[in-house]
Amino acid sequence: MRVEGRAKKMKLRNAIGVAGIAVLLAAAFFAGYYAKSHPSHEHAASDNHAAAGQPTGQKWYCSMDPQIIREGPGLCPICGMDLIPMPAGPAGNAGPRELVVSEAAAKLMDIETAAVERRFVAAEVRMVGKVDYDETRLKHITAWVPGRIDGLYVDFKGIRVNKGDHMVELYSPDLISAQAELLQAVKAAASSKAEASDLVRRSTQATLVAAREKLRLLGLNAEQIEGIERSGEALTHITVYSPIGGVVIEKHATEGMYVDTGTHIYTVADLSRLWVKLDAYESDLPWIRYGQEVQFTAEAYPGELFKGRISFRDPVLDSRTRTVKLRVNVENPDEKLQPGMFVRAVVKSNVAGVGRVMDPNMAGKWICPMHPAVVRAEAGDCDICGMDLVTTESLGYVTADATQEAPLVIPASAPLITGKRAIVYVRQQDANEPTFEGREIVLGPRAGDYYVVEAGLAEGELVVKKGNFKIDSALQLQAKPSMMSPQGGAMPVQHQHGAGRQEHTKEPTAKAGEQTKCPVMGGNINKKIFTEYKGKKVYFCCPGCIDEFLKNPEKYMAKLPQFRE
Repeated sequence: MRVEGRAKKMKLRNAIGVAGIAVLLAAAFFAGYYAKSHPSHEHAASDNHAAAGQPTGQKWYCSMDPQIIREGPGLCPICGMDLIPMPAGPAGNAGPRELVVSEAAAKLMDIETAAVERRFVAAEVRMVGKVDYDETRLKHITAWVPGRIDGLYVDFKGIRVNKGDHMVELYSPDLISAQAELLQAVKAAASSKAEASDLVRRSTQATLVAAREKLRLLGLNAEQIEGIERSGEALTHITVYSPIGGVVIEKHATEGMYVDTGTHIYTVADLSRLWVKLDAYESDLPWIRYGQEVQFTAEAYPGELFKGRISFRDPVLDSRTRTVKLRVNVENPDEKLQPGMFVRAVVKSNVAGVGRVMDPNMAGKWICPMHPAVVRAEAGDCDICGMDLVTTESLGYVTADATQEAPLVIPASAPLITGKRAIVYVRQQDANEPTFEGREIVLGPRAGDYYVVEAGLAEGELVVKKGNFKIDSALQLQAKPSMMSPQGGAMPVQHQHGAGRQEHTKEPTAKAGEQTKCPVMGGNINKKIFTEYKGKKVYFCCPGCIDEFLKNPEKYMAKLPQFRE
């Protein structure tokens, strides 16, 4: 009996448990059905509150592709990410090219500004080059008559000679014949009688003068010619003397060598004045002028400063190196500088308006166009070449007191330069909160740490010199005009973040029966992304829209013009 009672109790407990589970399942089912059919009052109130709190005209954008802006929530047609609300705040009243931030945000962005001002700024042009011979002080010792070299008094290069030193002993039959003509002319002049006619005396004297001139043209000096007349004998050898003092830099002949008229025997260079040939890049040419002072250092004398003046600028640009050759005249009295030395040079120019250079030492002066060292306070002729002096203003200099010609300049860090455009951000001084306006300007050449402004800014405006990239990035996130996107909105094609994304092109022109919009998202189509349905191609903006379309193609038929025929 006890066993049977226990069995009955166990069956009763199991039945009660099964019934309880069934009741719980039924309650859960009805609760879910009711919640689905009748939203709760709290949930509806929450939704109504959210809708009421959403500002009028709220826009949504993609955080990855900020050029995608929609009127409501959804998915980005490029990357498929959820669109997020565009942040509201002080930027709500900003213009299309303006960024408005709070004072705290401006401090965090570490923005610094500088005033647009008119001032003479210094441009420092750095160049490299080499020391070379002054070609005006190079002399070639040549054979003036054909003959044989019987003696060389300088046996090797590098020997220093003085003007008038004997250099070559030359035997020449032609020279002996010319001396014989001179001696005959001397005898004829001496033997002519006093009672001879004037015609005879003049003819004899003319012959003597012609004989002397012939020997002079063959290389004999006046002392040598007088010696021949006194001795009455012709010289078998002629001595060639050095025309200048300097260093023998080339030796072209040897003893016993037969030479013709014009054969080079020696080359002598005067090293008391040299040339420095520099390479100037074409971007630095606006600041380089004839007659400017150049300072340079040589590797052989570190720390020692040498000076010279620009005497020539090559009128032709070297297309291979994109440089222009400059020539600087340098005095070298102690001959420290030697041809072939490598130098580093600097030209400092005070920049004036319209690309001109201001030099107080050259203002109002007159200068020789051939010899820049000749500078005078008044008009006149060059002491060296006799050319008329010209005004320094004609060479691009301005007067020191021409303050009205000071250029408009901004710091070199202020503009964002893309290659074709230059953008600066100007702080609006009358705004209640920090407001920065993007503005496209026209830049002149760079002068040191400044750029000359040709157009787009006014004196006294404040431009951002630090933090301008941060401002530009913030404008890009708001799909406003920026450095890389002049019109705002769509980003350039080069800025896409994936091969499968929509190509940013101009709005296509629709033809009859031609699809131009994605049936799923409504954006522009990418003709590289498509599927075939009922024998026709259907184009989409991204691969994700293909999967969505294939779930229920008939749902999108009304949006496809190719299926309306």
